[in-house]
Amino acid sequence: MTDFLPTRIAVLTVSDTRTEADDRSGDTLVQRLTGAGHILAARMILPDDRPTIADQLRAWCADPDIDVVLSTGGTGLTGRDVTVEAHRDVYEKEIDAFGTVFTIVSMKKIGTSAVQSRATGGVANGTYLFALPGSPGACKDAWDEILAPQLDLTHKPCNFVEIMPRLDEHLRRK
Repeated sequence: MTDFLPTRIAVLTVSDTRTEADDRSGDTLVQRLTGAGHILAARMILPDDRPTIADQLRAWCADPDIDVVLSTGGTGLTGRDVTVEAHRDVYEKEIDAFGTVFTIVSMKKIGTSAVQSRATGGVANGTYLFALPGSPGACKDAWDEILAPQLDLTHKPCNFVEIMPRLDEHLRRK
């Protein structure tokens, strides 16, 4: 039997208005990931600024003590929503099905309003990155329905953790 293997997860809240005192979505993610046995490796709040977000994602991807980055906020359709673009500036590979599965999960909760989310996932420098909407409910749904099972080495038939050691193999191969 395979044992659970905790991952080291950074949480980034993207908002021009949130502070540590009222970051309910970030709090939701931290409570869920630590409750599942994972390690909170870092936490930060940044404004809706594409280069700033991308720079922080790159920094965390370069940190060997971070396996996963979860961002919340900035995935909508307004002019200030640039988190998805910042993520895509960093991705080496996009996990296309993440957004699709998130939409399916959201449809069950909020119906056709799910079409307004641009949740995305990808990989860069051996690190998983996921951009989630800024609502606590969406963060809860993404964690409970997708990320918790996929970040659990015991989840079968497959999961993100079991392939984690091979995410950066192209960088090591000569």
